[in-house]
Amino acid sequence: MSLPSPLPFIAKAPVVPVVVIERLEDAVPLARALVEGGLPLIEVTLRTPVAMEALRLIAAEVEGAIAGAGTVTSRAQIEATIKAGATFLVSPGTTPELAAAFTEAPIPIMAGCATTSEAMRLAELGFEVLKFFPAEASGGASFLKSIAGPLPHLRFCPTGGIGPANAGDYLALPNVVAVGGSWVVPTDAIRAGNFAKVRELATAASQLKRAAKFG
Repeated sequence: MSLPSPLPFIAKAPVVPVVVIERLEDAVPLARALVEGGLPLIEVTLRTPVAMEALRLIAAEVEGAIAGAGTVTSRAQIEATIKAGATFLVSPGTTPELAAAFTEAPIPIMAGCATTSEAMRLAELGFEVLKFFPAEASGGASFLKSIAGPLPHLRFCPTGGIGPANAGDYLALPNVVAVGGSWVVPTDAIRAGNFAKVRELATAASQLKRAAKFG
């Protein structure tokens, strides 16, 4: 089965910011700071009451932003986030029911997995780029390195416990196309309205090197 691929989006930057938006007024300036810093792919997690509206605003108002929804766990959320303007979806894990719903979605999906068996089941359904979560707690870069041989057709975007100190370890692996992380969107900077700090962190993250090849 051929599903929409997230690779053209992921090729644009080595880091996918994992964003938790608590105040709606932060959505647009935060997204603009990330885009200006070179991280256009923005995962708005569905963890707050304003997340869906924040996603809609970013998709509608921030030029250059590739807005997606994270923490997607139900069919209803798939439909709602696409309606809000999401161009890609990310899940923390993937139940059989959610996987079936994802295969019907018209936009790229990074379905979540934490084990070899989960990755193999998702590959059978046609998913080529998987979210590996929680990355550090599930074996880290060494785990992804160890499964590259038996699963050479799969690529991963690890998220969970990744920051400036270890992002390079993941990006040095040829089966890692990008890493997801919240270090570029620190809560204290957002609450203080310090979007210049976000732009600075995004700029540094956008310059990280990766071994993965695209195309």
